[in-house]
Amino acid sequence: MSLVGRGGQYLVNALTPGGYERHAGLAYGELPRQKLDVYVPEQAADRAPVVVFFYGGRWQEGARRLYKFVAQALTSRGFVAILPDYRLYPHARFPAFVEDGALVVKWAREQAHRYSGDVGRLFVMGHSAGAYIAAMLALNGEFLKAVGGSREWLAGMIGLAGPYDFLPLEAEDLKDMFGPPSRYAETQPINHVDGLAPPLLLLQGLQDRTVFPKNARNLEKAVRSRGGSVKAVYYRRKDHINLIAALAAPLRFTGTVLTDIADFVRLHADDHVARAEARGRDVPPGPNPVRPPRSQS
Repeated sequence: MSLVGRGGQYLVNALTPGGYERHAGLAYGELPRQKLDVYVPEQAADRAPVVVFFYGGRWQEGARRLYKFVAQALTSRGFVAILPDYRLYPHARFPAFVEDGALVVKWAREQAHRYSGDVGRLFVMGHSAGAYIAAMLALNGEFLKAVGGSREWLAGMIGLAGPYDFLPLEAEDLKDMFGPPSRYAETQPINHVDGLAPPLLLLQGLQDRTVFPKNARNLEKAVRSRGGSVKAVYYRRKDHINLIAALAAPLRFTGTVLTDIADFVRLHADDHVARAEARGRDVPPGPNPVRPPRSQS
């Protein structure tokens, strides 16, 4: 479920403009792959929305450095972008990569204010296998609860071409990754829909033959049936690759993917803060941002 070959990613990254500060190799845990990069718009307003992006790769491959084009897309809209690595199969199996995602969200909750981010406007986003991680964090409250938090930390979840309902498992690697069979059901995001998740934005290409559109359609239907907040956008001419490729600066003319994401973030960022304040919950503003020395991309 990777984006493209690494040659293609290097190409779009080489054509990606700047406009951000990158703070690289920050640890969110003790393990070697538990590192992340933070991208801050050069003209970031204090308390900017924060978007954590998890890349895809069939939970088996990927590296945060390959997704600079996604970070630049988000910072170009005034958002702070956090791109983590996470543990991969076969060294890790479910639920390790989702547990890593929860640790990233905890780190963002505690540290994003240092980079002009507003932790009260915190979103999770992912593509393919990364959208699965984002969805599990939003739909299954146990993962954030395990790190001392809750789904109330999240203002929203954005999934691009996510596998949310992919039983039965047929590939041997997936059977091993998500096994034993007795827990297959609990590995499916759709089975955790309870109507209490933060707002969801599901973006799906109708030409996708890697993660079939039924995943988004089924999750959209399930969330609506439980009274949850969900918006789904189906792109008639997008497939698994060019859906996320449309975030790259040279390819944004091919679709409205970035605009759809930015509109969703802006719509729900302030709403989340207002709801938290109405509940009387503390939304920590954090101190004035302390910018570490700039790291060049």
